[in-house]
Amino acid sequence: MTDRRGSWVLGVDSGGSGLRAALADAAHPQRAETAASPEPVRTGSGGIDAQHLLDQLLPMARTLLERSDGGSLSAVAIGAAGMATLGGRLRAELPAALAESLGVRRLALAADAVTAYTGALGQRPGAVVAAGTGMIATGTDLHDWHRADGYGHLLGDCGGGAWIGRAGLEAALRAHDGRRGGSRALLTRMESVFGPAQELPGLLYPRSDRPAVLASFAPEVAGCAADGDEVSAGILAAAARHIAEAAAAVCPPASEVPGGPQVALTGGLLRLGEPLLLPLRAELAGQLPHAREVSAAGDPLTGAVLLAAALATDSLLLPRHPTMLHVPTEQGS
Repeated sequence: MTDRRGSWVLGVDSGGSGLRAALADAAHPQRAETAASPEPVRTGSGGIDAQHLLDQLLPMARTLLERSDGGSLSAVAIGAAGMATLGGRLRAELPAALAESLGVRRLALAADAVTAYTGALGQRPGAVVAAGTGMIATGTDLHDWHRADGYGHLLGDCGGGAWIGRAGLEAALRAHDGRRGGSRALLTRMESVFGPAQELPGLLYPRSDRPAVLASFAPEVAGCAADGDEVSAGILAAAARHIAEAAAAVCPPASEVPGGPQVALTGGLLRLGEPLLLPLRAELAGQLPHAREVSAAGDPLTGAVLLAAALATDSLLLPRHPTMLHVPTEQGS
């Protein structure tokens, strides 16, 4: 194995809230210097804009290297939302661009689900559920990647924040109409947040950020459930069932993992607390009796740094994949 102790690696996380980068020693990836830009990388008809990413990333990388007394990068790992489906330009343009601008010869381009997985579980087999506004589950047996859901708020993301918020608003409108399945508690919360019930469609449908608006009501559903509202509790129980089903769909069987696979949960949805976590733990225990639930060790930026360190030290165990975890041929080799 090549000894690359003391070499710098860079992890990058690109998502809807902006671009983050972290510089670390390959031998000590847990200690990193970070930089961030609040501007999300643009996405156009050709996919994720590679030049816009470079325009933000290169100054960050140079600043981080200067803070760390200079030196060169031995490996870079970039995790990006939409990489699997919209990352064609990144895969085509970044290897040569980073080799020319930063001397990078080892590069990994990963879907954000992969960096979330790596941040949570490292390079161990198992499953990771990333649940925020949306919901996606990713799993691997270290031979192949598997994913479930992540299809957006119109076709899926079942159990995620937008799904919970929408179900809560529907129950509120049922109560407003006098239909079965409604919740007066949710109706009261809805009108305190959004105004009169009959005005909600006109407020919601024109919005381009509908998933976020729907997800903003999820804490209200959790609050009503905590106060004893049965409809709200039922919505969270259904969300827990959906999340556990996605985890079960991607988790390796016990026969393929000595000691059994691990399952970790990540994302802002966990902040809903016990009204969601209590039924979710029960669902995971019932649907995945062979797996062990563990706390996520880190976030997607942590995962990107770990991927870069694994590249730099020739210790990458996670399976390569054309769109999930793309590792181009080493530049200049």
